[in-house]
Amino acid sequence: MSDTKWTESIDLAAGPKYRALAEHIEDAISTGLLTEGAKLPPVRQLAWSLGITPGTVARAYALLTESGRLEAVVGRGTFVATRRPALPENDVWTHPVEQADGPINLFSPRLPDMGQVAAIRAALHAVADGPVEELLAYPNREAFEPARRAAVDWLSDATLGSVGHKDIVFCHGGQNAVSLVMQAVLHDPKPTVLVEALSYPGFRRAAEMLRVDVADVAMDDEGLVPEDIERVARQTGARLLCTSAEMHNPTGLHTPRARREAIVAACRRVGVQILEDDCYRTAPARAPGYRALWPEGAWYVASISKTISPALRIGFAVAPEGQHATLRRAAEYGFFGIARPLAELARIILSDPQTRRTAARVRARLGDYLRVAVNTLGGHDLTWREDVPFLWLRLPRGWRAAEFTLAAERAGIRLRSAEEFTLREGRAPHAVRISINGQIPLEQFEAAMTRLRNLLDDPPEEIAV
Repeated sequence: MSDTKWTESIDLAAGPKYRALAEHIEDAISTGLLTEGAKLPPVRQLAWSLGITPGTVARAYALLTESGRLEAVVGRGTFVATRRPALPENDVWTHPVEQADGPINLFSPRLPDMGQVAAIRAALHAVADGPVEELLAYPNREAFEPARRAAVDWLSDATLGSVGHKDIVFCHGGQNAVSLVMQAVLHDPKPTVLVEALSYPGFRRAAEMLRVDVADVAMDDEGLVPEDIERVARQTGARLLCTSAEMHNPTGLHTPRARREAIVAACRRVGVQILEDDCYRTAPARAPGYRALWPEGAWYVASISKTISPALRIGFAVAPEGQHATLRRAAEYGFFGIARPLAELARIILSDPQTRRTAARVRARLGDYLRVAVNTLGGHDLTWREDVPFLWLRLPRGWRAAEFTLAAERAGIRLRSAEEFTLREGRAPHAVRISINGQIPLEQFEAAMTRLRNLLDDPPEEIAV
């Protein structure tokens, strides 16, 4: 039996108790209080000493066993597994990923490597060394259950209501998840989806691929206007609303709970289901998701592209209560499910307690860049949040969005114009989205912000209205 000093001062007050316990054990292993091969107390003994249920301890042990930090030996107990080697310094970026003399890409967020590359490499090795059937057999529901359970745990800070592993389908990133939900929901002869007046272009592209019409809905500072949802839905017969409430792309706005409840009420009245795209959220949710507010009428999609890596194309679609079979059927008929090695890779990464810490380090590092951008451009009309990897900049008089993005490109900086976030017939504001690029040196990013500020401070001749 190991020394029990590691059980002292365990704080289970924050978040789910099993996860807090798992993180405490993880810390004890990392700091050497629990050494390689140390035996942990039996589940019931530890539960009694901590005043929690045996199920809580068992779940924490299972989480760490799945991630490889513990190993369970039948008839003997649970032990600290062989430690992973320490990450070499060059596994965390200390040099630019992009060429310093090339154009600076602020088109989409780019994540710094804060340890996830080494973790992905280790997980890929584990997949390669896994059971033969993982590399030879077709995907199937039973084989994916451990990965789906890991996804349920990963999404537990999204406030989605009651979610079981059967409600989740793995997809090839968030965009694939959006398309999958549209296929599951839209069955009218000439279907229509609703989007925000400024919205993620992927909604429109997915609809176009499925030959679905798109109509936009008015917004204000709190998001969608409920009355306009009803008006447009009655005009078009729309059956699905696509929205990003927690962290709106591209403006960075947040829709508070009261507005979300009003939006749900409006959608109920006109028979429109909700698809919530939560791919840009990098911190715990600030308000209940639509699925929690309307369990039988709201779909949810997310991915790890903005938190860990977009290279893996790991995304999730979560069905409303009672509709998981419809979602699963759409996936099986469409692409038969993601590859088994990819599902196993997802299980390893999502069940590893270190992954959340890595995501927090990524968020903190992007925050360093964000503060530089705000300090440099703060004299202009910016919308930003500390946990959002981009800024929304409303241009001063004299600049149009298209002209400003061209001027920025001539200065060696790529931005996204507001026009890219509106429908073709929509009216775009004079604004641009500036994404954070954590793969270039901070000094180079600051120089780019200074060049943008110089452009903003010296607009061309004011355009007559």
